[in-house]
Amino acid sequence: MSLRNFRSLRVTAGLVAAVLAVSLSAACGSSGPGDRAGQATAWALTGGDERTFRSSFQQWNSGHGGQPIDVQFFQNDAYKQKIRTAVGAGQAPTLIFGWGGGILKSYVDAGQVADLTPDVTANPTLKSRYLPSVLDSGVIGGKTYALPNNAMQPVLLYYNKDLFRQIGAQPPKTWPELLALIPKFNARNIAPLSLAGQSKWPLLMYEEYLVDRLGGPRVFDDIAANKPNAWSDPAVLQANTMIQQLVNAGAFVKNFASVDADSNADLALLYTGKAAMEVMGSWAYPSIKTQNPQFISGGKLGYVAFPAVPGGKGDPADVAGNPANFWSISAKATPEQRKAAVAYLTDGVLNQSYVDSLVTGGGVPPVAGLEPKLAKASDPGYLSFIYGMARQAPHFQLSWDQALSPAQADALLTNLGKLFLNQITPAQFSAAMNATIGK
Repeated sequence: MSLRNFRSLRVTAGLVAAVLAVSLSAACGSSGPGDRAGQATAWALTGGDERTFRSSFQQWNSGHGGQPIDVQFFQNDAYKQKIRTAVGAGQAPTLIFGWGGGILKSYVDAGQVADLTPDVTANPTLKSRYLPSVLDSGVIGGKTYALPNNAMQPVLLYYNKDLFRQIGAQPPKTWPELLALIPKFNARNIAPLSLAGQSKWPLLMYEEYLVDRLGGPRVFDDIAANKPNAWSDPAVLQANTMIQQLVNAGAFVKNFASVDADSNADLALLYTGKAAMEVMGSWAYPSIKTQNPQFISGGKLGYVAFPAVPGGKGDPADVAGNPANFWSISAKATPEQRKAAVAYLTDGVLNQSYVDSLVTGGGVPPVAGLEPKLAKASDPGYLSFIYGMARQAPHFQLSWDQALSPAQADALLTNLGKLFLNQITPAQFSAAMNATIGK
């Protein structure tokens, strides 16, 4: 979810060396449209829905020898830096994995991604199978630049049922209930909340939900519209005050600033019984299912919506997170690469086997009429909860670091890191972010 500045030509050898990449293709080593083999390429993420992506490309390549796609996988944080560098240098892969929103708009403004409107107009099935609310995140200025490629990803509150039983408590439905749990867990030497502070983007989930619960969607709409002093809205100031109250009450695991999300260290704290709760996206479920299946099969994983804030203007049913991830096609792709990519988007993405794979892995695809399939899945309760949460939300807020420009997203994560460490006050946070408006 986090993103860094669009430092287009400043990739360093050290950064590239740090990227963990695994190629599925026999013609490995592809780096974009300039690949000497001339075939289409794709970059995707490890973890989460990785198994579905791998299976999809393997099936595609085995059945479409004339239009193979060379795919590479990267860890989340490294990918976000690498893809922006590649896009800026005109060396992006044919299929660009993204989140929609402000980052996609920056690619559109730079002329680096292809307009898919003629393709979806010529072939309505390219978008008719998706939920309209999810498709919107791939539309910029009325034109389609990206199409969904995986499960919906609302953020929710996971909890360890065993630990709650130990203290005789129920999961929190409201903010005061959450605050009341902190001393109870700390008294048992259990961290109330796991948090991957080193990755910074997990900090954003608290900010997004609290601002929405306090002030409703209008507050971020004003921020996204670059209205002067939008970051000084009372809802932002109050949300950040509440975040620092959490920190000062000892809500988060000790040394949370050194906990890394890419290694899933935060999830391990939850399922090993060292932390009672974690606010995290639904992509955590497939990871837990892979790393500790007994935690799920044993009925130890609980989940509820982010707590309501009494007196707030926002609807407690509002959701924050990622409607889905998306594929865009590089504007630098050759006609042959583009043709292969469009064919894959049409026939290879979210077809029947693709949907089945996502559901089996614990994901909920953004397609209509899934209720019967989810009811028969191995995780019917969880999957139906996520599907209903996303479909019924009055407002589904795209993660702010994806909705804002790259420069603002970078500043946001930096200042949130300082806020969580009590290095700046809520007022100083607002002042620093107001200085980014329009950038």
